[in-house]
Amino acid sequence: MGTLHNKSLDFYLTPEHDCSYLPSQQAVTLFADPSVCIDTDLYSELIQFGFRRSGTHVYRPRCPMCDACIPIRIAADDFKPSRGQRRVWKRNQDLDVVILPAEYNDEHFQLYRQYMHSRHEGGGMDNPDPEKYSEFLLNPYIDSHLVEFRHQGKLLAVASVDILNNALSAVYTFFDPNESARSLGGLAILWQIDHAKQQDIEHIYLGYWIKQCQKMVYKSKYRPFEVFQEGYWQTVSN
Repeated sequence: MGTLHNKSLDFYLTPEHDCSYLPSQQAVTLFADPSVCIDTDLYSELIQFGFRRSGTHVYRPRCPMCDACIPIRIAADDFKPSRGQRRVWKRNQDLDVVILPAEYNDEHFQLYRQYMHSRHEGGGMDNPDPEKYSEFLLNPYIDSHLVEFRHQGKLLAVASVDILNNALSAVYTFFDPNESARSLGGLAILWQIDHAKQQDIEHIYLGYWIKQCQKMVYKSKYRPFEVFQEGYWQTVSN
């Protein structure tokens, strides 16, 4: 049991289960009490201790023999884009960006289906339905938004972003797999960093950095970044 934001909050450990990131590994997850409606203020505290959300569930890895999942965030004012990141930003100046409330949108869902089919074909995640999509991305208790990226009216990408107390949290980004030359996933992060700077927001949380998982390596390309290890945030610049 812990106390955060003047609230007593219970946490529960799951039994061991297959790790989603490292093959042949077993994982254990620590969940905040799912019966508690975790709002923006409370989640703003929990994320500072390495927690993330999936829908309304708030969790963090708690594997007894593994610490590969490292919470990572970017300090907006310290970020220095690489040459490649500057090229991505310049390449996409022809896109229109619109910030919308986090509500179900069928056009978004169809793009999500296309993205999942391309990235997870045959893996059990490539045929989502609207209910599973909503359960994964939407949360009525947190100040959350969906950021659209369009070219001449055509929807190319959507980024799910939580607006926390002096922080943004990058929940998930999905995009048109036929537009790989635009590096839309990277663009979504660069946009969030730029938006945070404009709004005087201090940090952008990117979830977990897993060095051994190729799909998660990209998070360490936004430098300098900070990692949560041994109970506090540490800056990594090299």
